Order: sequence, then structure tokens, then C-alpha cells
Amino acid sequence: MDQELLAMLVCPESGGKLEYSRETNELLCRESGLAYPVADGIPVMLASRARRLNVEEALGKQQGAPAAS
Repeated sequence: MDQELLAMLVCPESGGKLEYSRETNELLCRESGLAYPVADGIPVMLASRARRLNVEEALGKQQGAPAAS
């Protein structure tokens, strides 16, 4: 994902910052709890195409990572 493009984009629902996930090929917004797909290198910034983040993703935790004690 082009870092310049990523710096210009914001979540259309919340206006929040987006993070690129290579693992899922999505732009994640923790503020709105949405993940926007990237198709052929082009972010699809439509809430109707986004999926809801799960709890771990929304909190910024990696799945399968051990819990902090």
C-alpha cells in the first residue's frame, strides 16, 4: 500500500486514521470498527463493502498472540 495514499485517506464513517493490514489486504479503522477491502491495489472506501472488526482487531491485538499478564 502506497504510504502517501494511506496518509491522505480517512475512514468515511468516522474520519479516523486508517492502518493497512497486509495479512487481510484491508484498511482498518479502529475508531469506527470497520475494515475496508483493497481490490487490485485500490481501496474500496464504501461502508457497505466494509466488514466489522472483531474484538481483537478493534483493540489492536494480533490473533493468536498470548495475553499480557
